Amino acid sequence: MSRTAKTGVVAAPQTGTASTPRRATHLTRRIAATVGRRALMLVILLALVFAAIEVLPGDAAGAAAERGESAADLAARRHLLGLDRPVWERFADWMAALPTGDLGTSARGQKVTDLLADPLPNTLLLALIAFALTVTSSLALGCWAAARPGRMADRLISHTSTAAFAVPEFVVSAALLLALSLWTGWLPAVTVTGGDGRPTTWTMLIMPVLALLVPQTGWNTRVVRGALADQAAAPHVEAAHLDGVPLHRVLLRHQLPGAIPAIATGIATSTGMLFGGAVVVETLFNYPGVGTVLAGAVAARDTPLIAGVVICAGAVVSLVLLAADLIRHATLGARA
Repeated sequence: MSRTAKTGVVAAPQTGTASTPRRATHLTRRIAATVGRRALMLVILLALVFAAIEVLPGDAAGAAAERGESAADLAARRHLLGLDRPVWERFADWMAALPTGDLGTSARGQKVTDLLADPLPNTLLLALIAFALTVTSSLALGCWAAARPGRMADRLISHTSTAAFAVPEFVVSAALLLALSLWTGWLPAVTVTGGDGRPTTWTMLIMPVLALLVPQTGWNTRVVRGALADQAAAPHVEAAHLDGVPLHRVLLRHQLPGAIPAIATGIATSTGMLFGGAVVVETLFNYPGVGTVLAGAVAARDTPLIAGVVICAGAVVSLVLLAADLIRHATLGARA
């Protein structure tokens, strides 16, 4: 006979309290590893930016040269900008100053942080509005299609979302300009800024937001629809159907919670495409964001300014991806 049976004492069940610190430590390590990997990828990307600008024809000194300027003046400007130094040395100096918040000095002699102080918030506002509307519309359309599998609404949303994603942002922008500005005159064709560097009216945000919204909604609607379709075959979802639970309740309470990790990852991944599209859209609509700054910086071969835009966009995308990782971990726990 066991000792427990002799004494009549029943052992208390073990609780998960002891494992809570281990889970927290595991999560902290995972976050640190993820941040480290993405920081390394961002450093590699910045190195590629410096190398790509180096192999382009011309340089910042030549782009800023005035007509009739002598070779000696051009050489002096190259020396002043540090362009006579090896590219790896310039990159190392730029990276060494980055932890202090110093993004370097542009070819025009201005601090990069000052040049991005106004355009960056404008781009973040545009991207945030487009991102919020993308998430809302994608979830609504994806759930609507998933609630009617194989029906006309499902097929229509599937084909429309595929077509929307396939259309580039500049094509959507051109169509919006024709339909909402040139033909009807409902919206201004270009963005006019006030003294604070912001658009003078909120209506100037409508077409740039729509130009970003259409392709992103097409992509993310397919992500939502696919994630919900995967969950439809789960045993607990099939059991809910057999129990006679209404379709909308099965979708919202059984399919959608299990699909959240895949949806969050897909939406977070598309933020890079969102920022890439913003560069094109801002240029077409003369929107005062980093897209316009980046276009001018590439034309001027202004490496520090280009790198400053890249590091800002990369930091925002990395934060969104980190948020998606946390959502996955919170939903899946140790299996994430």
